[in-house]
Amino acid sequence: MEHRAPLITPVLVAGCLIIMTGFAIRASFGVFQIPIAEEFGWLRSDFSLAIAIQNLAWGIGQPIFGAIAEKIGDRKAIILGALFYAAGLLLSAGATTPLAHQFYEVLVGFGIAGTGFGVILAVVGRAASDENRSMALAIATAAGSAGQVFGAPLAEYMLSIMTWQMTFVSFAGLILAVLLVLPMMRSPAPASKTELEESMGTVLRRAFADPSYTMIFLGFFSCGYQLAFVTAHFPALVTEMCGPIDQGGTLARLGVSTTSALGAVAISLIGLANIGGTLLAGWAGKRYSKKYLLAGIYTGRTIIAAAFILFPITPTTVLLFSVGMGSLWLATVPLTSGLVAHLYGLRYMGTLYGIVFFSHQLGSFMGVWLGGALYDIYGTYTHVWWVGVAVGAFSALVHLPIRERRSPVMAPVR
Repeated sequence: MEHRAPLITPVLVAGCLIIMTGFAIRASFGVFQIPIAEEFGWLRSDFSLAIAIQNLAWGIGQPIFGAIAEKIGDRKAIILGALFYAAGLLLSAGATTPLAHQFYEVLVGFGIAGTGFGVILAVVGRAASDENRSMALAIATAAGSAGQVFGAPLAEYMLSIMTWQMTFVSFAGLILAVLLVLPMMRSPAPASKTELEESMGTVLRRAFADPSYTMIFLGFFSCGYQLAFVTAHFPALVTEMCGPIDQGGTLARLGVSTTSALGAVAISLIGLANIGGTLLAGWAGKRYSKKYLLAGIYTGRTIIAAAFILFPITPTTVLLFSVGMGSLWLATVPLTSGLVAHLYGLRYMGTLYGIVFFSHQLGSFMGVWLGGALYDIYGTYTHVWWVGVAVGAFSALVHLPIRERRSPVMAPVR
C-alpha cells in the first residue's frame, strides 16, 4: 500500500498555536484606539502612528527573523520574537506619551515578525510533503484568522473588567505562555543538493533579477494596506459612522447593543469568514495558477470595498462587508508564500518571503498612518478608504504578467 504523508503534523499544530496567539493580540489593537486616545487626550493620528510603526517594524523585522531562523534555528528565532513581543506590550502598558508608545511598538512589531508568518510558514513549508504543502500553508494562515476571531472580542471583554494597561500585561503573559509548544517545532529541511549548495546571496540575486519577484513584491503592498487599515480603524469607523443598533433586532438579542461592540464583532467575523476563505485558497493553489487566483482575490476585495463605502453604512452592511472581505482576508498569504517557494525553492523561503512581506508592511504602515492622519484633517475615513480601493485594483493588475514557472536550477517544489 502506498504511504501518504500526513497533513496534520506536530509542526503544523505548534505553528498554528503560535500564529493564532500572536495574531489574536495583534488583531485587537484597533479596539484600544478610542480608549487610549480618550484617556490621554491624544489625536487619533497619535495612536494610529504607533500601530503604523508597529506594522513597519514587523515588515523590517520579517526578513531579519527569516534569516535568523535559517542561520541559527527556527525555535531560537521564535523565542527571540516572543521576548520582543512581551517586552513591547509591557512597556506600552506604562507609556503615557505618544512618542513613548510609538517607540515601544517597534518592539511589538519585531515580536510579531519573530512569531508570525515569515518564520512559521517557512517551518511548516519545509515539514510538509510536496502534496500537502499548499494546504498546510493555508491551515497555518487560517490559524491567524482563528486568532482574529477571538482577539478583538477578548480585548473588548477585558477592557470591561480591567484597564487597558492590565490588558496589555495579560497579553504579554499569553505570548510567552505559547512558547510551551516549541518542543513540537522540529522540522526537517527538505532541500535538493543544488539548493543546499547555493548561498543565500546567490538565491537573492537571482530573485532580485527576476521581474516576477518584483511584481510579487509590489502586489503585496495593497494586501497590507487594506488589512492593517481595517484592523486598526474599522472598529472606530463603525462606532462613529454606523447607524444605531436596532434594540429589538437580532444583534441586540445577541448582546451587540452598541456600535463599539459591533466594531469588535466585525473584526471577529472577518477572521471567522477568512478561515474558510484561506483553506479554499490553499486547496485551489494546488490545482490552479496562483497568480490568477491572487489577481481574482484582489479584484474581489476592490469591488467589496468600493460597494461598502458607496452604500449607507448600517449594521447590516457592516456584517456583509465583514463576511465578504473576510473570505478574501488572508487568502493571499498561502498563495504568495507558495508562489515564492514554487519559483525559488525552500532553502531560503523564509528570507525571500520576508522581503516580499516587507512590501506588505509598507502598505500596512501607510494604511494605518494615513487612516489617522486623514481622519484628523477631514473628520472622516472616506478619503483613505478610496486610496485602498485604488491600490487593490493595482495589485489585481500587477499579478497578471508574473511568469509562474520554476527556476531551472531549483528542484521542483509544489
